[in-house]
Amino acid sequence: EDFLNLIFKAMMKDSLNSSHPVSSAVHSSEQIEEMFDALSYIKGASLLLMLKHCLTEDVFQAGIEVYLHNHNYRTAQSDDLWDSMNEITNGTLDVKKMMKTWIVHKGFPLVTVVRKGKTISVQQEKFLFRVEPENWTSDASYLWHIPLTYITNRCNFTHCTTAYLLDQKSGM
Repeated sequence: EDFLNLIFKAMMKDSLNSSHPVSSAVHSSEQIEEMFDALSYIKGASLLLMLKHCLTEDVFQAGIEVYLHNHNYRTAQSDDLWDSMNEITNGTLDVKKMMKTWIVHKGFPLVTVVRKGKTISVQQEKFLFRVEPENWTSDASYLWHIPLTYITNRCNFTHCTTAYLLDQKSGM
């Protein structure tokens, strides 16, 4: 419950246009301090949980082990973690491509699901809680790679795997 409260607080901050990406180029010491705030840590933890659910716990754990082994006693960048995950997924999912969309964009997507008969359509757009005119920038080009899982009468939540990767503005 405490972790969920932290996530919701971070999401509230991240839903403002004044938010910042988890990862970005740094040009000054002030920017370094701005990057390492609660938003970065909580959003980062949430993204790792999303990835673990998407890959399954065993695959995620194997990717972490490869990452730790490959970068033992050395510096590493976020791409190194995604490359280790790609090593384990054997090209079934481009983890680096998916996760880059989450760490280089500020904010998060709002996914709208519409059902018409047996057809389901999904659409993504950047979620903004409140537009702050002094910090306004157009984020129309933002596109996330969103792993979606759904439940049907043939599967339940514990036995469903990621069924669809929404990597466009809309899909079916």
